[in-house]
Amino acid sequence: MNDNEIYVYLFTGFLESGKSSLVQGTISEPEFLNGEKALLICCEEGEVEYDKEILKKANVEIVMVEDAEELTTDFLTELNQKYNPQRVFIEYNGMWQTEDFYQTELPKDWVIVQVLTTIDASTFQTYMANMGGMMVQQFAESDAVIFNRCTEDTPKASFRRLVKANNRRAQIIYERTDGTIDNSLEEEMPFDLNAEIVEIGEEDYGIWYMDAMEHPDKYKDKTLRFKAIVYHPDEFPQDWFVPGRFAMNCCVDDIGFIGFKCHCKEISKYKTRDWIYITAKAKVEYAKEYEGNGVVLEAVSVEPTEKSKEEIVYFT
Repeated sequence: MNDNEIYVYLFTGFLESGKSSLVQGTISEPEFLNGEKALLICCEEGEVEYDKEILKKANVEIVMVEDAEELTTDFLTELNQKYNPQRVFIEYNGMWQTEDFYQTELPKDWVIVQVLTTIDASTFQTYMANMGGMMVQQFAESDAVIFNRCTEDTPKASFRRLVKANNRRAQIIYERTDGTIDNSLEEEMPFDLNAEIVEIGEEDYGIWYMDAMEHPDKYKDKTLRFKAIVYHPDEFPQDWFVPGRFAMNCCVDDIGFIGFKCHCKEISKYKTRDWIYITAKAKVEYAKEYEGNGVVLEAVSVEPTEKSKEEIVYFT
């Protein structure tokens, strides 16, 4: 980045998810702005009101925006000319489509350097069940997702899988009700990784897939057995395929096929959409489809089987 670039920090999340507190806490850090002039564009009034003294001390001007249609390139350019900020904070309205903002051309030299999403852990499951698409679009492009108001009963591992299923690169932070950070997440897999053959149950495929995506080295040289659907990508050589399952990320409208590439000399006898039981040795190596290293399977045996009663797998 060059000296002329103006860093933009986008804060997303539903009303009362803790956005304002996070923004104000960030601004209050004396070494963060270090005297630089900043602009705060606030798109909704939350439960926490901004402290005018803190804003003044930090050299931050605040502008309220009440309608999504106001947030145009021309409007942002006018703000840039009026306030001449060196940093910009945007507290986005939780009911507005974040995609609309990403598609808006920003003023010259404005660069989004960080997207942060706040989520109230106590309401996350309800929002996902009733408005999953809207919930996911808030954190799909986030660099960090902060679950606040966490308790001992918060299903952190389940929350993590749901986020990672839609945004692999996001850093996930769990904040307790007292404001302290909870780093205690240690998820136990529902299968025996030390077994000679690791049996992955049908209901555990989604959990295994996400764990193998995040921690491929855990499965290096392991022999795995699971039920899967055959998929022959057009671009794959004849003896390569993907044994996988259809998974729901957030809602019925967001179902996709997930799996790892696999080498099998006899796979040509199976058609796409056939159901199989596969035993395979896992390696970790570079694959262009992954754009990096990941789990690559070498089939040991493949046998036909019946279709599962539940065709869709989940990440919870």
